[in-house]
Amino acid sequence: MIGVDISSSAVKVLELGRTSSGFRVERIGVDSLPPNAIVESSIADIEAVSDSVSRAVSRSGTKCRDAVIAVPASHVITKSISLPADLSGAELDSQIMFDAARYIPYPLEEVNLDYVKMGPSPEKPKEDEYLLVACRKEVVDDYVAVVSTQGIRPAIVDVETYAVENAVANYAKSSGDGSLDGVVAVLDFGAVSTHLTVLKNTRTVYARDHAFGGRLLTDEIQRVYGLSYGEAGMAKKTLQLPEGYEEEVFEPFRESMAQEAVRALQFFYSSTPYNAVDKILLAGGTSLVHGAADLLGERLDAPVMLFNPFQHMSVSKNTDADTVKAESSSMLVACGLALRSFDE
Repeated sequence: MIGVDISSSAVKVLELGRTSSGFRVERIGVDSLPPNAIVESSIADIEAVSDSVSRAVSRSGTKCRDAVIAVPASHVITKSISLPADLSGAELDSQIMFDAARYIPYPLEEVNLDYVKMGPSPEKPKEDEYLLVACRKEVVDDYVAVVSTQGIRPAIVDVETYAVENAVANYAKSSGDGSLDGVVAVLDFGAVSTHLTVLKNTRTVYARDHAFGGRLLTDEIQRVYGLSYGEAGMAKKTLQLPEGYEEEVFEPFRESMAQEAVRALQFFYSSTPYNAVDKILLAGGTSLVHGAADLLGERLDAPVMLFNPFQHMSVSKNTDADTVKAESSSMLVACGLALRSFDE
């Protein structure tokens, strides 16, 4: 199966393979979305997003037609519940539906609902812990529709947060990096928003979106220099900007980026029992802003690492290694989705 990540700014397609030495990047394709195709994590222009999916699949060269997609965490309701360990299958389903009706603030016929057994309850020896996950059908239907119209079959609908968890867990396992088994914060700086996911022992304990992204820098370049949106985006990439850009535009943006990261972690500390993290992983295209990693390392009280989910994977001869390297920071979710092909 291929992983298809539909973010606010681009569609990313990834196919992974498995060899005797680990995973391999087989195919990769990326296509930019027009502004406002995705608004507040909802698909606003189905035709534009569908066309972008088609181009990304075509660019990847994949022949696979089964896909794993994800809905944004902001549209998802999750709840951990404990149930008696001796429930039969029918009893379990009945109890899950009963609890879902209590915790989900929508009629159950309006949501897609699923659950997974997490293991024995740490607090109740005779009970098992389950994770209940629900999303409005209208949201799921839109994400399924933009993929299905291109002849792709959405075999699995995941949640972006758990795709991040999957990618980090795979990295920790393949790298042998024991520090990732502690409390790890993943700051994914996207075009429109920053997603903070905190893991403990590679399991998600916290996730929240913050309204800060790389598009703010594009908007400021557009405003200060009187450029069109497209011209501003190109100027940001090529750095063909007037003298004074660094001091007037870039440095304030980078400072705002650091402040947002600090605020995101402070909010995490204030709303959970945690008061520190062991490591911080930076992902997303905006994380590559020159000097951002060093600045965040100075401001955040934990080691900071630019995260590359492909670092311990090989690259197929059918795929351009330079493209894989260039896109690696923005492929976090796509990687986690593509790894679902190998679920045991």
